[in-house]
Amino acid sequence: MKNRILSIFGVVALLVGIGLTGVNVYGLFRDVRPANLEGTDTRFHEDLTMDFDQSMTEIIRKSGESEEQYAERVTNVISKSLAHIHWKEETDNTRFNQLIPIWENYFLYFMGIFSGIPEYQRYHYADYERSLRRGIGICGDASMIMSQLLDQNNIPNQILTFPGHVVVAASFDGGRELTYDPDFGVFLPYSPDSIQQSPVLVREHYAGQGYTEKEINTLNWLYGKDYQRWNGVSHFITKKYYFEKVSYWLKWPFPFVLIACGLFFVLKRKSMTPAKNAKLRESLT
Repeated sequence: MKNRILSIFGVVALLVGIGLTGVNVYGLFRDVRPANLEGTDTRFHEDLTMDFDQSMTEIIRKSGESEEQYAERVTNVISKSLAHIHWKEETDNTRFNQLIPIWENYFLYFMGIFSGIPEYQRYHYADYERSLRRGIGICGDASMIMSQLLDQNNIPNQILTFPGHVVVAASFDGGRELTYDPDFGVFLPYSPDSIQQSPVLVREHYAGQGYTEKEINTLNWLYGKDYQRWNGVSHFITKKYYFEKVSYWLKWPFPFVLIACGLFFVLKRKSMTPAKNAKLRESLT
């Protein structure tokens, strides 16, 4: 009975391993960026004007570009690299791959299907390149992308969460701290504390980028609220940050382990059967 159970386990492991390998191979020929982004009703005007390749080129710091110049420019690049879909209002979480497709990462897919955790049902990538490749996001996604790019260029920064909005603060020589909104693509030449004390400071900067009075009034209100600082993405979404890393690291080795285990138990069962039959015949004679 025990050998039979192990044999069944082996067959199941073998089939699952082969299936997941097939899913991974299929994913090599698919693009996680939704095909229906162009022409979609998004939250902002002139949304998603850069494709993935353009974005990856533009986020590279240019020769002779100062830290402040780079931070201001990349703020605008990130905003143009993400389609600002109606994240929570979208009724179908597969339409824009908010639910990570099974062929992209089956660990994240099954977490979205079975865990009941909203963050996996509508997933925000921790890794900036994956986020840019998918091409959708809101303020948290944009700020995580920017924080990682600043880290790569040794520019001290923190992610800031206001009620209902996320931005980035970067520090430069002389202890000056400036604020960036890569979601809206707006540079705010003030420290977060200055903005909180006088939120009206932000109005002209958002108006200059063509945002509506309603949007500006909302931002004016929330910038006057208390905010929280986070030391990078790993601090901002710690559990998801590490789970995402592990899930992408394991997505190829895991099926091969299943296949190896399956073959071991299946072959072991077959090798034991003749010996067992011979012993049975011996006992009958």
